[in-house]
Amino acid sequence: MALAATIYTFDIELADTDRGAYETLALRVARHPSESEEFLVTRVLAYCLEYTDGLAFSTGLSNPDEPALAVRDLAGLDLGRLRAQGNQPVRFALAREAGRLDCAGTGSHSIASGDCRFTVDAGFSNFLVSRGMRRPSESESFSMMAVNARRDIVEALHAARYPVPTADELISLTAVGVDGGYVAGLARVGYRPSNLDTLLQFKALNVTPGWIEGFVRHGMGRMDPDELVQLKALDITADYIAGFERAGYRNLSPDQLVQLKALGVTPGYAAAVRRGMAEFPTPERLVELKAIGFRPR
Repeated sequence: MALAATIYTFDIELADTDRGAYETLALRVARHPSESEEFLVTRVLAYCLEYTDGLAFSTGLSNPDEPALAVRDLAGLDLGRLRAQGNQPVRFALAREAGRLDCAGTGSHSIASGDCRFTVDAGFSNFLVSRGMRRPSESESFSMMAVNARRDIVEALHAARYPVPTADELISLTAVGVDGGYVAGLARVGYRPSNLDTLLQFKALNVTPGWIEGFVRHGMGRMDPDELVQLKALDITADYIAGFERAGYRNLSPDQLVQLKALGVTPGYAAAVRRGMAEFPTPERLVELKAIGFRPR
């Protein structure tokens, strides 16, 4: 007699500051009879690290050709039929807050063709109007559905008193991954860009709440958003600042950090220059020395 799968229940409070993901998860995960507990836990950890809307566990070891995790937005899609030989009927629906896409056709060998019909979600359109936006056109609603624009980002923008987004701005913000958790995470560490373009730039450059917190720990919690963008563009981190502090350079300004990093001045270079000079070299002197190619002994 075949052994049955064992169901495990996990209650998880997810708080990923780097991605702005804050969720309460109640997971029921099936453990295959031949699956080790370590592998099961690894699957759950991967689920938390990659959590996004529509993410689901596969059938696990029951089907070794499937990935351990997959985003399943396409309701009704029979992958077996799609991969089979000979034309098979294929149907699926993609239902999101902005609208629903219903598709039907035929396919085989993982290739399909057919027709799709898009239906605007009137409730979502009415919600946008209630938050000060104009009613989106059908093509704008389709784009919102495609990027999975949601109420939570609009609510978060409203709560943080950002300017009311246009349809294009909402689509762009969603496309780069801005969501309610990200907006709330920035607010939690004391940052609210003055406009949506800067918020978009923050996310595009991966300026995360966790990254900002590193600067706050070094007494740099009052930087302008433009300064943060400059620091992120040069990949300046809290570890970079900590290295200079160990070399004797404390309270460096954002401008000084930008100049040092742009010229390739490392904490190790600063420490070596200090050891070889009688006087303490200023950050500006370090930049000058690096620019002329000075190499400390």
